[in-house]
Amino acid sequence: MKFWVGVTDNRWYEFLAQRDFDEVNFWQPSAKPLFVDGSSGMPFLFKLKRPHNHIAGGGFFLGTSTLPLSLAWEVFKQKNGAASLEEFRSLIEPLMKTRNRDPEIGCTLLANPFFFFFFDWIKDPPSWAGSIVRGKTYDSTAEDGSQIWAKVAHHFVHDANAQALNEERMDALLSQDDSKFGEPKLVKPRLGQSSFRVLVTDAYKRRCAMTGESTLVVLEAAHIVPYSGVGTHDISNGILLRSDFHRLFDKGLVSITADYKIKVSPRIREAWFNGKAYYRLDDQALTVIPDAVHAKPDRDRLDWHFRNVFQG
Repeated sequence: MKFWVGVTDNRWYEFLAQRDFDEVNFWQPSAKPLFVDGSSGMPFLFKLKRPHNHIAGGGFFLGTSTLPLSLAWEVFKQKNGAASLEEFRSLIEPLMKTRNRDPEIGCTLLANPFFFFFFDWIKDPPSWAGSIVRGKTYDSTAEDGSQIWAKVAHHFVHDANAQALNEERMDALLSQDDSKFGEPKLVKPRLGQSSFRVLVTDAYKRRCAMTGESTLVVLEAAHIVPYSGVGTHDISNGILLRSDFHRLFDKGLVSITADYKIKVSPRIREAWFNGKAYYRLDDQALTVIPDAVHAKPDRDRLDWHFRNVFQG
């Protein structure tokens, strides 16, 4: 199993270690991704900078994105590792090569972050070079990687303090078998609300599925089956909509059939004697559908919405 050890800002770590978030944004001033071969669920360990120089926790990789600083704050708030937008900006601006009030920053989305107590921190492996600026990929079957992973696994299996973590985080970290510390495997972590919004937005190439609108500030990630009910934050339970279409979708005034056709309810005309802009889309195919199979809107969920929410 491959995992990433990322160079981590000490202030970011210290802020988040005092909080219990289900997801965090591991940001960097460069839009260039930290790595190109990360798979969902891959462990991502936090390697603190000087003077600490220890691995002090981690999380589980969900995906990457590039966002304006202001939008990264709107989506993740304190999950960015800062108490306010002003503080967040003060962390990033000194690292930027050019002055920009709202720069594009790289975002690595992590689920189920965990933070070790000081006495459980793991020393840098012998192969770690002082010239490493961003991080390094390790393999749990190689010598250095197996030593690091064994210490991480030992902490979660044997340290009573680690039991404060919920079962989902424990399951995501490792699975037990006949080996000493458990044979590591990747378990796809659950998305949090913030990561759901970012990944759905990128899956639809930042365009409204119904209208093709690409003005980012008015695009919203809608749940097909409401999360408050039996829905999930899975990308396939999401669809990117312009804000007015999102409201109409939630109220059942527009829907999408299982064959990806838009349906507009007659209730709009009956109640408000209007809606020409919406009726032009009635029975039209979706304008944007994700390329990735796992990101396409789930047909069964769409059928559920059409049958149970839509006011046809």
